[in-house]
Amino acid sequence: MHTKKTAITAAPIAPVLAERWSPRAFDANYVLTQDESLSLLEAARWAASSNNMQPWRFSVLNRGEALFDQAVATGLTGFNQAWAPRASQLIVLSVPKTTPDGSPYQIAFFDAGLATSNLLTQSTELGLSCHVIGGLVRDELSKTLGLDDNLEVVVAIAVGKIAPAETLEGPAYEREIQPRVRLALDEIVLHGKP
Repeated sequence: MHTKKTAITAAPIAPVLAERWSPRAFDANYVLTQDESLSLLEAARWAASSNNMQPWRFSVLNRGEALFDQAVATGLTGFNQAWAPRASQLIVLSVPKTTPDGSPYQIAFFDAGLATSNLLTQSTELGLSCHVIGGLVRDELSKTLGLDDNLEVVVAIAVGKIAPAETLEGPAYEREIQPRVRLALDEIVLHGKP
């Protein structure tokens, strides 16, 4: 049985947001279709960005390809190496360190976050699941992908179909079965009342 973790919210939110969560249990037999992959990237491409500069860059790695295996082996840390290989795809997101005029690209990470959010929401709409991986060896991953020196790896996103939590072991399994929790609005709204 697949784990369902619909958010318990203080006010109604769109189902595609309430149902989105980040599993680690992926179906190792599921192969993402080209249409699904394109849909995810299109959703990310149409995210808002400062001055419409669209700083996001994506490296799409498919399970079964040598680059996918190399990225998992050298670019992921800890127990991410145990569960991530079951995902259909890893999408590595990178951003430029500087703007075209050479100044530091301070808003690039925020814009990349917006693109990632669109991609995650679209995955839920398609009946897919994603897990954003921050535990990376960024320099190694950048080297593996042959990225330009001006590009900085931000995150990797595991994409696929969810599988039963029992396909995982150890810390990954323990995290998979934990309930979803968020800080209460009272803890995060610093000024004013919603």
